Amino acid sequence: MFRNYIKVAWRNLKRQPFFTFLNTFGLALGMAGGILISLYIHSELSFDTMFKDADRIYRINADVKFGGTEQVFAEVSAPMAEAVQKDYPYIELTTRFRNNGSMLIRKRDESLNVKENGVAFTDSTFFKMFGIDLLHGDARTALTEPNTLVMTKTAAEKHFNLVNAVGQTLLMDNEFTYTVTGVIEDMPKNSFLRDHGVFMSMASYQDSRNGEWGNHNYPTFIKLRPDANIEGFQEYLNTVLGAYVIPWAQDYFPGITEAQFIAAGNHLLYDTIALTDIHLYSDRSAELSRNGSIQNVYILAVIAIFLIVLACVNFMNLSTAVSLKRAKEIGIRKTLGSNKAGLIRQFLTESGLISFISLLFSVLLATLVLPLFNELADTSIAIPFTNPYFWILLLISALLLGILSGSYPAFFMSKFVPAKVLKGSGKSNIGGSGIRNSLVVVQFTISIFLIVSTLIVFQQLKFIQNKDLGFSRDQVLVIEDVYSAGDQALSFKEEVQKLGSVKSASISSFLPTPSARTDSSFFIEGVMDQEHAINMQAWRVDHEYINTLGLEIIAGRDFDRQFVSDSTAIILNETAVKNMGVTPEEALGMRLKRNLGEGNQTLSTVIGVVKNFHFTSLKNDIASLSLSLGRDSDVMVAKLRAGSFSESIAQIERIWNDMAAEAPFAYYFMDESFNNTYQAEQRLGRIFMTFTLLSIIIACLGLFGLATFNAERRIKEIGIRKVLGASVGQITYKLSIDFLRLVGVAILVSLPLGWYAMAKWLESFSYRIEINIWVFVIATLLAIVISILTVSFQSIKAAMVNPTKSLRAE
Repeated sequence: MFRNYIKVAWRNLKRQPFFTFLNTFGLALGMAGGILISLYIHSELSFDTMFKDADRIYRINADVKFGGTEQVFAEVSAPMAEAVQKDYPYIELTTRFRNNGSMLIRKRDESLNVKENGVAFTDSTFFKMFGIDLLHGDARTALTEPNTLVMTKTAAEKHFNLVNAVGQTLLMDNEFTYTVTGVIEDMPKNSFLRDHGVFMSMASYQDSRNGEWGNHNYPTFIKLRPDANIEGFQEYLNTVLGAYVIPWAQDYFPGITEAQFIAAGNHLLYDTIALTDIHLYSDRSAELSRNGSIQNVYILAVIAIFLIVLACVNFMNLSTAVSLKRAKEIGIRKTLGSNKAGLIRQFLTESGLISFISLLFSVLLATLVLPLFNELADTSIAIPFTNPYFWILLLISALLLGILSGSYPAFFMSKFVPAKVLKGSGKSNIGGSGIRNSLVVVQFTISIFLIVSTLIVFQQLKFIQNKDLGFSRDQVLVIEDVYSAGDQALSFKEEVQKLGSVKSASISSFLPTPSARTDSSFFIEGVMDQEHAINMQAWRVDHEYINTLGLEIIAGRDFDRQFVSDSTAIILNETAVKNMGVTPEEALGMRLKRNLGEGNQTLSTVIGVVKNFHFTSLKNDIASLSLSLGRDSDVMVAKLRAGSFSESIAQIERIWNDMAAEAPFAYYFMDESFNNTYQAEQRLGRIFMTFTLLSIIIACLGLFGLATFNAERRIKEIGIRKVLGASVGQITYKLSIDFLRLVGVAILVSLPLGWYAMAKWLESFSYRIEINIWVFVIATLLAIVISILTVSFQSIKAAMVNPTKSLRAE
């Protein structure tokens, strides 16, 4: 019997090729989109699950409020690991990292450096903590000694024959000699260490052995014993402030108590996050890699559901509409003895067949567009053709989709009354138009919602790109690793400044785009108590920094070589001055002491105040900042004049090669670095746009099919109207207006939903747009134009048919 169902289903599909194509193509588009998004979501959810005992590994976080500044760190103090290991008996292992960014590496017998990104110090427990096996070397001793390092396979292959890597020596940043003691596989692409290729022994890093509880520089991981629970460890963390931090602080604030610290409006809260939650749930300062967002996963999941719903609605709508053509077939079947259950099985077989055909096309479509999707989403997912679970899941999904999308048409058609449909009077009485109309409203509600969302996402991105950040990022070239020029760094800058294409140049390690950062506590002269501390970023810059980046001085002056005293001068931003409780003019001449317990007790005199500028993401408020003169030389920024940038870069590279030939010439433009800060939002915008277009195509397929069917069903009515004098325009209006009313209802439903959802999304930005009415006007006009174009083609075509053809049978 089932074979008969298949045979009859196949014949019916061939009998109506146009509607079969619309159903199949619509479902295939929805399923292909669902497959791609599902694979992406699976990749996001699988982050860090590959590590051994991942369910027992946690990272310790720190939430700090001190000196008027609130910060959330993915790092804690250096002594934290030793303290928890000693105090809490349920800790199996601890491991710290100290991110070092990039380094120049070369073999001692070679002159040319290779830049290695993703270098970090780590404890020797690293391998046991994460279950990492060495391809070469001994995990028990690989990172126990100072000046040793372990490299990933890819990093090692840049420098050595892989087998002979262990025992080789490397010169790091032209200064430090390290011995390679191990080689490991490359870090998985879906791990928090994916950007790292070199791990140096923590024993090499002197700072890691200090007892400083006030600095937060070490991402610290713990592995609990199998019989432990994280709640118990959290209770212990709540005691760390009183047990360790306050006694340490008493050396600088005699007599301070935990109660006084809290009463002053400060806090230091430690908590944990599971290793497998870091990628999607953590957005803190100093993450080891750029993380994703669970919010974006939810958004993409909703989009995938929308696509599947649109495809199912298409199928239901077209199937119930076309069923009117099969009314007499159903009547005859019932007259000859078919029961309702048999008809339902027949129609579900047809929907299942379409679903499985669509599945094949969807896999083909997903395979073809996967490279484009990977580029769009900045990922590297692959379709797991060899995984049997993938195919089982697809087949089950196709079966469920076939049942879901075919259930309403099947039950709808099985209810036809033979006496009515065989008389020829049943078409007008069969009904179902109310359900079809509701489904059209659902389709366009989803499509208009996505249009509104896309417009708002791109409007926010445009706002970010065009916002006055308080500094100049256009035509600013950033040259990396200037420190590798050694004593020639200043000469390099002077030679670059002589170029006619360069307005000005500055050397520093601090940029208002992602770069090295440090926080310090400052105290106004004579007021050394924690209630009056000012916590702020402390950037070391040169005399040309403010001019090169176009910062605006609103009080006082810039650094000046004519004033020798500027070596101890300091320039603050508006937020820092506000936290001091004075005006910019009042701040001039005030003296500040930096940090606690430093041997250098020199006071810094405020000589200027710069207008606030954004040096972190627009998701964050502008924090306090200080600028002082220093010799940090990680990068050089050069403000270029308008003209041929490629020629200017070539001139700078020639100067570089004369002064630092052993280091590669690496550069980027500051606006590119700024845009990279918002990669997640840019990806979301591109994905929104792509799948919004896909949803519109699916909705239009259904509307086009319904318009075609409607025109066919009313062909004789159209002929009579033309004979009685109706124009093509009048007939087109008559055929189109019902569909436009449905789109109007969809507009009324979708606009409030779109406003609410995007208002929630915008709340994650401290600086954001106001949702303007024109967004909804554009979305409304787009929906109306799209629906008119979709419906009017078939309506005009039907209105132009010669009435003698349509009425010949009457």
